[in-house]
This record gives sequence, structure tokens and C-alpha cells, in this order.
Amino acid sequence: MQAREDPQPTAAAVPSALTAVTSKSELRSKARIRRDELAAASPDFAQRIATFAEDLSFAAGAVVAGYFPKSHEADPRALMAALSGRGHRLCLPAVVAEKGLEFRAWCMGDATCRNVYGIEEPLADAPAVSPDVIFIPLLAFDRRGHRLGYGAGYYDRALEGLRANRNLLAVGVAYAGQEVALVPDETHDRALDMLISEAGLRRFG
Repeated sequence: MQAREDPQPTAAAVPSALTAVTSKSELRSKARIRRDELAAASPDFAQRIATFAEDLSFAAGAVVAGYFPKSHEADPRALMAALSGRGHRLCLPAVVAEKGLEFRAWCMGDATCRNVYGIEEPLADAPAVSPDVIFIPLLAFDRRGHRLGYGAGYYDRALEGLRANRNLLAVGVAYAGQEVALVPDETHDRALDMLISEAGLRRFG
């Protein structure tokens, strides 16, 4: 089946309030407000992106790392459930002081606990796994695939470490309106391979 691709946006599609932002801190403040507005306007987001599960050409049996959304983050859980139904194993990130992020096996309906940031993660006795695909939340993204996170660098470090030993697909999950003209990037930042929004699938690079 032909994947539904998100077409390249025109300049008018990029929110004008964010186009002149030059620093990460300024962009975070504005992008958070923008994301919250988009969340309120998109109550069916999770169900809409779940319909793209059949278009994702992940290898059979690939381990997919999802996440539990916090606040108004784009919600991947319905998509995770759809991928689980297609035979993919799931895992979730857990914050571990000495490691940053550790990915632990998790199935839909398994118990979770809240970490220091108030985000749901698997229990400490869940086995650690190495994902093949990682869904990543974000505040903003640009057409190069650069993402703006929250500044702690957890996902950048995880991507760097995992990619040293295996092929890995980094997939942003976002509202289409979170795109900005340019995300300021540094040498430690790791770009996305793909993005899933209510508008479809977007491939970078």
C-alpha cells in the first residue's frame, strides 16, 4: 500500500509567530504555547495517526519504543496499540540516573509508575531491551528533521548510544502545526529520520 505522505509545507504553513525566533530558550517558550493550542484544536489526533500503522514499513518483529504523553504532547498510544496488533513488541523509556534513558519491555495494559518528571514508565523489574524504532515527543521541528526537546538531552544521548551498535529509526510524533522555519541545532543534537503527524508521514534526509 502506498504510504500517505505529508506534503512539503509552503512558507505560509509555518506559524509566523515563530519564524523570527533565534534561540532555543525563546523557541521553547513560544513552541509550548503553540503546541498547547494545537492539542486543544485536535482532540482526535491519537486516533488519526493510528490509521497510519499499516503504512509504516518497519521490519517484521521490530521493537518499537513509544512514550506516555505528558501535558499536551502528541499522543502515540493508539498508534502503539495498532502496531502491537500487527506483531511489533513495545517498550517505553525509563529515566535511570546513571544511564539517562533505559528502554524497558512493556505491553499495552501493563502497570507503570511515574518518574521524577511525572511521566509514566515501566516498573523497575521490567526487562531492558534495545528498540529498533523510537517514537520521540517534541516541542517543534523543522524541514531538516531537527527537533526541539525540553533541554535535558535524554533522547539525543540515547540515539547516539544506540546508533553506535545498531540501525535505529528515530520518529518524531507531533502536530503538523509544530513545524517551524528553523530549529537552532548544536553538534550534540540528533535529527529525526521521520515524523508522524495528523497530516501523514514525513521522511527527512
